Amino acid sequence: MKKISILFILFVGFCNAQKLTSDELSLINKGDINTALPIYQTTDAHQHKTLLSLSSEINPTDPNTAVLVKRMKESLLSTDGGVGIAAPQVGINRKVIWVQRFDKDGTPLEYFINPVIVWRSDLQNLGPEGDLSIPDFRDQFYRSKVIQLEYVDLKGQKYSEIVEGFTAVIFQHEIDHLFGILISDKKEKEKNDSYKKIDAYQKSDLNKR
Repeated sequence: MKKISILFILFVGFCNAQKLTSDELSLINKGDINTALPIYQTTDAHQHKTLLSLSSEINPTDPNTAVLVKRMKESLLSTDGGVGIAAPQVGINRKVIWVQRFDKDGTPLEYFINPVIVWRSDLQNLGPEGDLSIPDFRDQFYRSKVIQLEYVDLKGQKYSEIVEGFTAVIFQHEIDHLFGILISDKKEKEKNDSYKKIDAYQKSDLNKR
């Protein structure tokens, strides 16, 4: 009985830790909940601070999470060619992202709750990246070619999958947002790092033979 009580307390504590704050609820449900939320910009000091903050996990079965997920999709669709968005970019420091799946037929948009990259390949690609929250900034970045991802859906169902190529790049970019990492800062930090340039696609083709 004592063991059951302890587990119950831990469960309740876990749920309470994920509760959305009154400010978050106000923002998520502001205006028409079927419309896009404004995308935060680094040019605004308050919004920039939010973009640099760490995000915490969110309760996937909370009805407000579903509202956030829906409105984030509308925010992404309102952009000119955006391929991913993270919750901090709409002012909510919670672990929710949307990614366009170029690795699937029809390149669908899919949401991911509490995503975690549990493994990254040492093999990296170098490619261009921009950001919906950073005006007029685009540069080249190294990203792991293959990642293993774990996440849950709105029902709390857990998933694990391997993702590679450009879609893996999008995942890494969006999950960086959940840690307050912006590509503009990333470029500055990587100036003194050295990389060995390789043709990842060519090496991958050779391995298949």
